[in-house]
Amino acid sequence: MTAKIALITGANKGIGYETARQLGSQEMTVLVGARDTDRGREAEQSLRDGGADARFVQLDVTDAKSIQRAAEWIEEYGHLDVLVNNAGTATVARQGYPPSQTSLEDMRAVYEINVFGVVAVTNAMLPLLRRAPAARIVNVSSEVGSITGQSDPAHPLAQMPPSVQYPSSKAALNMITVMYAKELRDTPIKVNAANPGFTATDFNNHRGFRSASEGAEPSVYLATLPDDGPNGIHWGYVWTTDNAGGYGVIPW
Repeated sequence: MTAKIALITGANKGIGYETARQLGSQEMTVLVGARDTDRGREAEQSLRDGGADARFVQLDVTDAKSIQRAAEWIEEYGHLDVLVNNAGTATVARQGYPPSQTSLEDMRAVYEINVFGVVAVTNAMLPLLRRAPAARIVNVSSEVGSITGQSDPAHPLAQMPPSVQYPSSKAALNMITVMYAKELRDTPIKVNAANPGFTATDFNNHRGFRSASEGAEPSVYLATLPDDGPNGIHWGYVWTTDNAGGYGVIPW
């Protein structure tokens, strides 16, 4: 049986790397999408040392030519079984500023990666995904993009200071997920959003209370859904005021 092929963007570190490692442990060939060649090759070697069939592919989700080259390179496999749109950013100059002090320049920088990059990569990879028997698309989102959670005074998100760039980008990503799922609902392709939870990565100076390995679990779960699995949902770590945790559907 031919191994499944999985592309993970932003896979040279953090949740993306752990997603590649865990999918690789399930005997998938993992394509390590990374913008930086040196870091991408280091991740590839590390994954190979751990027993995964990993190959680095240079991929900058904000660069149309880079995306096209990656899609052409993946053509050698003939198809793509899994796409994990993991690459994202929140670390811009004024991310912590309130909405009234939002920099449009910073906001555009976040949307270029978290929103437009996902659309660009997904559209480029869809021809390959359509050739797979039952492909899976996973968009790595966040509970901070939940309008339900953000507007509920009893939700843990209510304690977070208001900001625009990152939360709104993830809310936009959630809608993108639903729209792709809607378009592809009559195909074997499933499209879902993953919520890693507050994971300790470079994103937050490693302040999160979940490990990168734990943060990757929702993406891996959605990437390996059976034929009767859900389509068009936001699933992952459920943040509660009592920190009881657990996994489930995240409200939009």
